[in-house]
Amino acid sequence: MNHKSFQKTVAEKRIERVKALFCDVTPLKTDCGLVCSGACCKGDDKTGMLLFPGERTPLTVLERDARRLAVCAGTCDRDDRPLSCRIFPFFPVVEEDGNVLAAIDARAFSVCPLARQAEAVAFDPRFIRRVKIAGRILLNDPEAAAFLREIAEEIKELTAAREKLTK
Repeated sequence: MNHKSFQKTVAEKRIERVKALFCDVTPLKTDCGLVCSGACCKGDDKTGMLLFPGERTPLTVLERDARRLAVCAGTCDRDDRPLSCRIFPFFPVVEEDGNVLAAIDARAFSVCPLARQAEAVAFDPRFIRRVKIAGRILLNDPEAAAFLREIAEEIKELTAAREKLTK
């Protein structure tokens, strides 16, 4: 048997390190799933949570438009949650100057009441800080950095379109 098959890549180790940041914090100091009956955990064969480069999961993985999505029916082991689930409804957005923000992910508006009412929600500041730290760690991997910038651009476009519609 090849020993390399058991070795984790640098990217996999980095993702594990980032995921570990969210073992003891969530967006709220209480279970936010109680607000919406865990709407973000109910995926199907057309929806799911994006997997970051180098990320593995025991959940069902679908390929959509050259991206990998993890899908579950809301009953996965919390330790198996992809990074996207752990940081939801936020995303680490990298600004042009390299600063990392914890921004509400505009893709969350359709399922997350917290995202839609973010101005009125008391998010856990420890969680917000860790989303920023996660972004900084991921920037050290060229593939993950490109992924962050690509998704951040999509979020900015969706946010701008949403703002135009609400005016």
